[in-house]
Amino acid sequence: GTPVVGLRSNTHVVLASFKKAQSELAQHQQKIFKIDDHMCIGISGLTADARVLAEYMRDECLNHRYIYDSPMMVGRLVVQVADMSQQKTQNYSKRPYGVGLLVAGCDEKGPHLFETCPSGNYFEYYAMAIGGRSTSAKTYLEKHHDSFAATDVDGLIQHAVEALNKTTASDTNLSVKNTGVVVISTTEKYRELPADELQKFIDKLEKKDPEADAPMEDAPPPADPAAMDTSG
Repeated sequence: GTPVVGLRSNTHVVLASFKKAQSELAQHQQKIFKIDDHMCIGISGLTADARVLAEYMRDECLNHRYIYDSPMMVGRLVVQVADMSQQKTQNYSKRPYGVGLLVAGCDEKGPHLFETCPSGNYFEYYAMAIGGRSTSAKTYLEKHHDSFAATDVDGLIQHAVEALNKTTASDTNLSVKNTGVVVISTTEKYRELPADELQKFIDKLEKKDPEADAPMEDAPPPADPAAMDTSG
């Protein structure tokens, strides 16, 4: 799937996604799903499987709010999703969910960012990227992650968009149509950045090096096999 980037500070958690359209005539595909006012998921993989998991997570949040009159703990819900995923690996008549999730949210313990895998594994991160070409985003996040904890929300969004920009080819540029950014904080609910606000962050992106993934043109030509010395 296309890449999704998540990172958190002491007060905020940000998810950024690269949305691809199936064709010129199609809408860009949704990659971030709202679960509750304090939680959302970014997906990479089969969207149909992600919708099933999102529905389950929403139901669990509603039930928890109805019974306990408080929002669900992010970590507890991630464990339940991981348990569900793991059960699907035990039975030969079922297939695992073919989707990786980045679960972002804030609860009474502060901001959280988790990754879940189809195997049932889950991990908590300060910053993470999943999906196609996500390695270059991870490299960027690893280089800058020391500063994330104390960064303000605008700096966090800029880092997220910058990391996402590293995953695209040199001829592909981020735009408000193919990029989605969501912010959740300890004091504010789930909020998706509107196009005009997102454009300000895209305008500040570092310019790409056009040679970065271009083929090397001055590499020596391959040796002519006919000219090989076979006299030995």
